[in-house]
Parts: sequence; structure tokens; C-alpha cells
Amino acid sequence: MRKKNVVIGALLAVGVVGAYEFYKSNFKNCDSNIGEVNEADKQFIWTLEGEGLFFTKPEEKPQQVGIKVYKGIRILELYGDGNLIGKFKIAIGKAPIGDKHMEGDRKTPEGKYHICTRNDKSKYTLFLGLDYPSVQDAQRGLENGLIEELAFKEINTQIESGKRPDWNTPLGGAIGIHGGGTLGDWTSGCIALSDDDIKIVWEYAQMNTLVEICE
Repeated sequence: MRKKNVVIGALLAVGVVGAYEFYKSNFKNCDSNIGEVNEADKQFIWTLEGEGLFFTKPEEKPQQVGIKVYKGIRILELYGDGNLIGKFKIAIGKAPIGDKHMEGDRKTPEGKYHICTRNDKSKYTLFLGLDYPSVQDAQRGLENGLIEELAFKEINTQIESGKRPDWNTPLGGAIGIHGGGTLGDWTSGCIALSDDDIKIVWEYAQMNTLVEICE
């Protein structure tokens, strides 16, 4: 029995180390300055039991807020004034692998976006809309023949002026962060939190908050 427990323990250790290495490699895919992971947080190890998920309410409301999303490990990190204040479980699009390219592909986009709408009457509790498609998304869509030059220029102008880009092109739209739960990947491309967690994120994320989505 003792030998069996040792073997099981070794296998679990390998699995945990592998998960941690995957987490670290995914973190490197984000190169923004939203916030840096400190030495203590580098010890975070993702497990099926959800260890590491937390929220620490700041004594004072942060002046600058940022969000990082790690699709591969289904984690959303909330930063306040450069400090990590929350780590939440998420669900993503039904086609979880790869970047979003077009309407109906059910993929969650990857890149740097900003919150451009706030809807407190969403059927998924609360909705924070993102400015997808970005200029980069539109450029790729133009090169791939999904949109024409006029649509590209319109999206570029809208983004530069801080407005919501057109959500009714072949590139798709209405991508955001909302509630509804995290039991499996079920959205059409949005990032879903639990209804309790979206209320926390809603309190801190404002218009133009940077949201960086990594693979």
C-alpha cells in the first residue's frame, strides 16, 4: 500500500509541475505592462480544485485597472494599480483553440482590447463589451478577403476615436466579458465568469480598461 501511495504521489507531482510550467509559458505570451507577477504569485499552481483563485479588495479603489485573460488555463486576472488583486476561473468560446477570425467561428479573440460598452441589463448578469475587431483584426480580415477596404477604414477610424467598432461585419463582434457560469466552454466567443465574479470585475473595470487576451 505504501509503495502504491508513493507512485500515486509521484504521478500527481509530475502533473502539478506540468500544469505550472504550462501556466508560466502562457504568461510569457502576454507582454503588456498591466502588471507583473511577483515572486509569491509565481508559486501559484493551477489544479482541478481551483487553488489560487482569489480576490483581495484593495483598501482604496485603484486608479488604473487592467485585465489579463489566459485562454489555455481558463483564468482571468484582475489588476489594480499594477498589483494582482483577483484571479478568477472562466469559460471561453465553444471552439477554444486558436484566434478568432470571423463571425460564427465560436472562437475567443487573442490580442489587446479595451472595454467599450457596459451593459447592466444583460441576460448574463453584466456585460463588458470589448472593441473587437481591433485594427489588427481588421487588417487581417482585409488581407484574407473577409472585408473590403471601406470596412477596414471605418473600423480603423472608430478605434482611433475611442468608439465601438462595427460589430456587424463578417469578422463578427459583440465579444465581451459576462456572467453565466464557467461549467465548460459554452460561449460564442465571449469570456464567461460566474455571476458573483462578474460583479467583482464590473466594479473595477471601466470604459477603456485594457484587456489582454492570451492563447
